[in-house]
Amino acid sequence: MIEELLPSGVVAVEAFHDLPDFPLYPEELDVIKKAKVIRRREFATVRWCARRALARLGRAPSPVLPDPHGAPQWPDGILGSLTHCTGYRAAALARTDDITMLGIDAEPNAPLPEGVLETIALPAEQRLIGELATSAPGIHWDRLLFSMKETVYKSWYPFTGQRLDFEDATFTFSAQSPRYTARVRIPQPPPHTPGVRTWEGRWLCRGGLLLCALTVSRTEPARSEPEEPPVAIGV
Repeated sequence: MIEELLPSGVVAVEAFHDLPDFPLYPEELDVIKKAKVIRRREFATVRWCARRALARLGRAPSPVLPDPHGAPQWPDGILGSLTHCTGYRAAALARTDDITMLGIDAEPNAPLPEGVLETIALPAEQRLIGELATSAPGIHWDRLLFSMKETVYKSWYPFTGQRLDFEDATFTFSAQSPRYTARVRIPQPPPHTPGVRTWEGRWLCRGGLLLCALTVSRTEPARSEPEEPPVAIGV
């Protein structure tokens, strides 16, 4: 399913159940040596996805280890993103010659735990979520917004080396389109990025899952816009 959201040049592999006996590298086993069984299985399965994607890009298998902030580290010349939730695991990879930013996220089509929306959403975003919950109740829009934000954070950090807070990204989306617009606004962006950057991502609701993907190709860089007062979200 995730491939439907990704452009050419991005390779995706997904799984709908765990592979408990998939062999891991010693370095990977060390990462999860104290983890519970369910965590070990999802960790292994998403790395099975990553190794298959690497092979489709013509690269040899290698350990996929998290950095100090949990972001997966890839071989030189490769950019990737991992995601997992109940009943779904996926990896999306591309060559850095083709793609400069890439983030995918999967979530169950279920409401966020109580109190989480107020933590991750700006006031205008919370108002829109309430409106969409009434007009299009088949989708849990609070969880979808969370997933959209995850794609931006997963894309931004490898590109800039800078972590974002939830209020640093604002979104425009609606029930009428499978696309969303993400805008990052931070007071002190890295030197090679402007203060405002805007990208377009895509989302999908199917089979009890919410999937989101954001990519920026090398030939189509993110749009830069002049500074203006933040506009959080709109239909």
